[in-house]
Parts: sequence; C-alpha cells; structure tokens
Amino acid sequence: MSVVKIFPRTEEPKALSAGPVAEIPATSSEKFPGEPVAANVAPAEPYPLDRAFHAMLARFTGGISPVALSLAWLDWSSHLAAAPQRQMEISRNVLRDTGQLLEAAAHATSRKPWSVIQPQGRDRRFREPQWEAAPFNLLAQSFLLTERWWHDATTGVRGLSRANEAIVEFSVRQMLDMLAPSNFAATNPQVLEKAFQSGGENFVFGWQNWCSDLMRQLSVSKAADDEKFIVGETVAASPGKVVYRNDLIELIQYHPTTAQVRPEPILIVPAWIMKYYILDLSPQNSLVKYLTGQGFTVFAISWRNPDAKDRDVAFDDYRKLGVMDALDAVSRIMPGRKIHALGYCLGGTLLSIAAAAMARDGDHRLGTVTLLAAQTDFTEAGELTLFINESQVAFLEDMMWQRGYLDTAQMAGAFALLRSNDLVWSRLSQDYLMGESAPLNDLMTWNADATRLPYRMHSEYLRKLFLDNDLAEGRYRVEGRNVSLSDIHTPMFVVGTLADHVAPWRSVYKVHYQVDADVTFLLTSGGHNAGVVAAPDELWHNYQVMTKAADAPYVGPDEWLKLAPHVEGSWWPEWAAWLAVRSGAPCDPPPIGVGSVDGLPDAPGDYVHT
Repeated sequence: MSVVKIFPRTEEPKALSAGPVAEIPATSSEKFPGEPVAANVAPAEPYPLDRAFHAMLARFTGGISPVALSLAWLDWSSHLAAAPQRQMEISRNVLRDTGQLLEAAAHATSRKPWSVIQPQGRDRRFREPQWEAAPFNLLAQSFLLTERWWHDATTGVRGLSRANEAIVEFSVRQMLDMLAPSNFAATNPQVLEKAFQSGGENFVFGWQNWCSDLMRQLSVSKAADDEKFIVGETVAASPGKVVYRNDLIELIQYHPTTAQVRPEPILIVPAWIMKYYILDLSPQNSLVKYLTGQGFTVFAISWRNPDAKDRDVAFDDYRKLGVMDALDAVSRIMPGRKIHALGYCLGGTLLSIAAAAMARDGDHRLGTVTLLAAQTDFTEAGELTLFINESQVAFLEDMMWQRGYLDTAQMAGAFALLRSNDLVWSRLSQDYLMGESAPLNDLMTWNADATRLPYRMHSEYLRKLFLDNDLAEGRYRVEGRNVSLSDIHTPMFVVGTLADHVAPWRSVYKVHYQVDADVTFLLTSGGHNAGVVAAPDELWHNYQVMTKAADAPYVGPDEWLKLAPHVEGSWWPEWAAWLAVRSGAPCDPPPIGVGSVDGLPDAPGDYVHT
C-alpha cells in the first residue's frame, strides 16, 4: 500500500507510488527456461528501438496502428476476391443505383425531392430545406447512394472476420464523411445562400474562427467563452470541502442543503478519463446539487491528472488509493453507516471490481451500487473495440511508453471519430464555412477539460478488460485472488443511455446475468454524457425502467425493450426515490470531515486544476 500524505494547499503532489512492480514473464530472448527472475524486479523494456520507431510513427497516424488497418483491408479484399457471386451482386447494385439516380436527374424538377434515397434519421447534414432543391438534392442523393453501396460492399462478405469487417466499414465511413457535399462551400446550398445574403462576410468570419482556433491550439489556452464556465465559480461550484487527500485523489464532502439528511451517504466514483465535475456542472445541471437538495450527504472523488512521473501507476492503484481509501475516509466521518456507491463510465467498472472484491472478502459497507453507462463485459463494447486488438494495443503501448502516459489529444480524437459527423465535420462546416461559432455550454467546456492516462494503468485496462475480458470471464485478480461479479448481492441501479457510442446500452445490460443481486435497469434517452446529465427541468428526456429480482428469470434486452414501461422526464427523480426506499429515516447532518482538515482546500479542491 502506498503511503498516504496530506499536502498543504501550496505543496505540489509527488508522483504516485506504484508499489511493487509485478513480475512480467520474460520471452525466450530475455532468459532461458528455468532461469530465476528476481522478485519484484521489472525486466528491461523489450526492443526499445522498435518501440521508439512505433512512437514516432504514431505521431503521423493519430495513434492508429497501420498494421492493424492493413491486415483488416487485406482480409476484406482477399475474401471478396474469392467471392465472384458476391462481386456480381455488388456490381448489380451499383448499376441499379446509377440508373435510378440518372432517372431522378432527368426529372429533377417534377419528382419528390428525395425520390431515390433519403437521409437516415440521425443524419443531420441534409435536413435543411435548401437541400431539397436541384442540383443539391441530386448531390446529396448521389453521396448517400455511394455511402450505402460502400456499406454493402464492406459487409456481408463470407469468411471475413467480424472485427476486420467492422474496421473496414468504419474506415470507409470516415473517408466518405470527409467527402460529403456538406463539407464544401461550392456544394453546400446553406453556405452559398449565406454568402449571397452577407456578401461573403461568412467566409471572413470563418477565417477569423479558424485563426482563433489555431492560435488557441498553439497557445494551449481556453476559448474566450470559457470565461462563462469557470471551475469553482460557475461549474463545479457546489459548496463543500476536501476532507481527505492522497497521491491520487481528493475526496470532497458537500455541505448539506436540507435541515436533515439520510443516514446513508453517497460516494461518487467518476471516470478519470475526464474531470469529475461532469456530475457537478452548472447549478441547474448538477447531479450533486440535486442530491443534496433531496436530503443526501454526498462525497465525490476528484482524481489527480497524472503526468510522466506516474507512468508505472497500476490499474489496481486506482482501486486501492481511489475507491477503497475514499470508502475508508467516508466510514471515518460516518462510522457504521452503509454507503450508496455510484460509479460513472470507467469509474463504474472500477467500482464493480471493488464491490466484487469487497463481497469476496466479507466487507459489507456498500448499501447499494449504482452504475452509470459502465460496462462489466467488453465483448460488445461498441465502436471503441475497433481500436482494441493485439496490434493496436501494442502500438498504443509503444506510444505511451515513450511519453509515460496517453495524451489527451489521443483520447479526444478517438471519441470524436465515433461521431465524426456531429463532432468534427458539422462543426467545421458551421464554424469555418457558415462563419457561425456555436456558443459553448457547460457540458462542452467540461468535455474540453481532458486528462492524461498513465502508461501502465491504461495498458492493463486495455489488455485485461477490453482485449481479454478478464472481469466478465472470472480471471481478473485483486490482491492475488480472482474476483467474480456473481459475489455481488447488493441491490444495483444500472443506467444505460440509448445513443451511447462509448458504452452501448446492450453491453451495459449484461450485468443482469453477471451479478447475484436485484437489478433495476434504466434506459434513458441521449448519449453517454447528455443522457446522464438529465436535469429534471429539461422536458425532452424520457426513459424506461424495470427491476429484476435476483432469483427472477433472465429477460433479454430486446424483450426488455418491449416490457419496460416508458416514462417522460429525467431519470434523476426515479433514482432518488429508489435510494430513499433503501435509506433510513432522516437525521442530523454529519460533521464535515474528521480531525484536522484545515490544510485542505474548499471544493472543488486543487486536483481538478491539474
């Protein structure tokens, strides 16, 4: 266990102690069979020149392994070359689509605007009425037909592995998205209309926006509009105090806002991929503020942003110095109380590991466990799995090995690719062609406040969870012993989001047959972040919810969709009511911290600024 130290406000935290280094099996080039390896001594990094070359190459590929991409395309092209009937079918499709488009062009003014193909429901590029007029309608339909043809050509090829099929289809989609007619001024009717109306002023404003973005990237400064969202003033502004600190976390205890509170506190375990205040944004969007207003005592973990000195921090250090140390601190402040634990995204995965280990070891401090968009099985983890295979993980490890961490740009770029239409090309068109910069909101500001990931931790996370799926398959080890999610008997509230590209809700749903507990599963509208940040006064939210008892028969996700009742509004009140039923009668609020906390700052603390 690493030594915990309390830092005064002005002292810089030291690099996190990673504890003993786990023995890494040597390859045949490192030792002869049977040769002893010194305990707790890490062998030298293998092939440093190769790793340095891969790290250099990653700068030009955006962190994507060119070998993994090449192998996927080779797999697709080889199997397609050996499938003449499939080739004939693809050729017939292109001839059919070409004929339909030519016929539509011949009658462009007399037929319906979308006579051949219509944009899919989530495709917002061609939704404006300007796209219904020829020739722009024909351009859009030609692009959509090309998009459909390539999807047809890259899928359904017999013998092609599912993983490589997904990679090829995804990479083709990225290239096509870049070439969409909405991305070019001459083929975008909205841009042309704006240019005629403004006398070309939109291009001047677009140029200014591009220059501002470039200068901001070079200076690593925040946008001017970020002055509206200042951490500790307008976001992460719920009053509270840091009551515990170690090398990895600050634990914040929020001040009560009701005369009496429930006896069981809530501990929030956020992901360390981004800053913790996703759940404490502006007051109207703050889950923390909502919970304290419902009479709960709330604690939240704020992770320190690691740097190169923390390269050897392990994934289990986040469990020990994060979840377990936070639970110990909460138990000192509120001894003998059950704790409602909430984990969001990767924090939820970590919480599920901690809960399984606690159940195995007879630690019964958890009263309930809530998981928000958190996966415990990674076999169907959405399009993020496109970046997770042996070649890609090895490439990422070499890139991180040189720096000691995964850079914020790499993580942000991966997430942006998953929704390139909305997060990349639509924004570029709006900002640089239309000359209209969309005003920032608190969620966008938080999204830009990225963090780094330590080399060892992220490598273990990718290999043990994503690549090998050790947690779901019972191979994950804590303190030298295997843990099983089936040991969890604590009531669980699990939230999935309908449009989640990071943790698809069907993947989140798998917790039903992994744990031996009552599971209340709630599926809410929105995506990975916007679905979770669902303030009650926002009327567009809706959800479905249903509870499965531990001994009840399993219901599959598709059947669940048909059976679970629909509810209009935010899911927050549903969860607060679920917690209230599993909490005691209100009592006087607990003290803020125990012992001397004078050397620790008020919320949001210091680590959120690192």
